[in-house]
Amino acid sequence: MRRHCTFACEGAMLLGTLDGAAGSTGLLIVSGGNEVRAGPWNAQALLAARIAALGYPVFRFDRRGVGDSEGENRGFQGSAADIAAALTAFREQAPQLTRIVGFGNCDGAAALMLAEGAGCDALVLANPWTIESEAEGPPPAAIRAHYWRRLRDPAAVLRLLAGKISPLKLVRSLAGAARMDRPRNTGLAGAIATGLARFGGRAAIVLAGRDRTAQVFLARWDRSDPRLRHCAGADHSFSDPASFAWLEAQIREALEAPAA
Repeated sequence: MRRHCTFACEGAMLLGTLDGAAGSTGLLIVSGGNEVRAGPWNAQALLAARIAALGYPVFRFDRRGVGDSEGENRGFQGSAADIAAALTAFREQAPQLTRIVGFGNCDGAAALMLAEGAGCDALVLANPWTIESEAEGPPPAAIRAHYWRRLRDPAAVLRLLAGKISPLKLVRSLAGAARMDRPRNTGLAGAIATGLARFGGRAAIVLAGRDRTAQVFLARWDRSDPRLRHCAGADHSFSDPASFAWLEAQIREALEAPAA
């Protein structure tokens, strides 16, 4: 039931893969980074096969300049046309579709948010990318955890009492972490928040507990957002079996949900 196809995007020829099924609801997978459509450790290909076996067609694709696709790689912030072209190709390959759920991890999720859903009917957004510079420091949760571990260490407490650790520096670091924990509606984080706010369908934001990208995102997002879901032990690609099964369940729930 798996077949490959080509489709055009602004003069470039892109390559996609369809895992066919008879269902009228389908899943469009948007790759993150410069990953090919198979995904890290072949995860997206495996996910596509498992979801298609449940009766939902799945479409994956390489955006321009990545993998088997032609053209200039414009990065995730310039991929709206690629996603739109893939969505059109998906509907052509599976004409029975009446509803499509978009799934992306990392900057694949950010791309869907920037594109206001890109024409999908529902979204599953994993670990959205909000880091604008690799020079950015660790997220505030990591800073707090670091100092909490130090304060639980008797040797560190003795150094603090002996004046070998600056109390003023400790207080400033924790205060800075608290300030960074407030949602920042600026830059990339603000742009994806605006894009998602303009999306009218259902959305789930799924976060891996051991992933720095997810931690940075959470520090810049409203933690009371009811769309947030957490998988405490997961890494960035949900690579262990339990985390991968959890991610699959989130996607399956979105596919099974009634139209908004």
